[in-house]
Amino acid sequence: MDFIYLASQSPRRRQLLEQIGVRHELLLPDPDEDSEALEAVRPAEAPAAYVQRVTGLKLDAALARLRRRGLPPAPVLCSDTTVALGRAIYGKPEDEADARRMLRELSGRTHRVLTAVAVQSRRTRVQAVSDSRVRFAALTPPQIRAYVASGEPMGKAGAYAVQGRAAAHIEHIAGSYTGIMGLPLYETAALLRQLGVA
Repeated sequence: MDFIYLASQSPRRRQLLEQIGVRHELLLPDPDEDSEALEAVRPAEAPAAYVQRVTGLKLDAALARLRRRGLPPAPVLCSDTTVALGRAIYGKPEDEADARRMLRELSGRTHRVLTAVAVQSRRTRVQAVSDSRVRFAALTPPQIRAYVASGEPMGKAGAYAVQGRAAAHIEHIAGSYTGIMGLPLYETAALLRQLGVA
């Protein structure tokens, strides 16, 4: 197989696949697909179970898209990232006020960043989860306001991008930096090797 399909709108995931030399084509949702609805959290759902379930749903939707469009067969990769403080799941902020709330709650504390990856080739599906820890310094209200005003938190789980301006406030990271960005490269490469792709 000389390429895979990446079913993600994230430019960071594209860059990360390019970094390890994986050729890929985008397999993006149709305009009438409600991708955000797949990210709804179930009551009392644990963060790790949530991120794996959502990734599986996204992969199912991508495979259906591939069949519907009659595209040439190739492995399909999906990934989803969530931020968790205890059992509380922090997805993408709904608006600026929600982004400020998330950052206030994460300020001065250590949280988990969970990224699930799933790849399907023919009838074989393999998956992995990267679990990292991130500690923010205590953020002042003006710092939070300025960061949210930059627009960077929007569309990001936990209302921040580790590779962006938020890095100035991150005291400590344990785990996978690329997993925190949205695609853990070690786990992704291992899954692709399992399928004979990489």
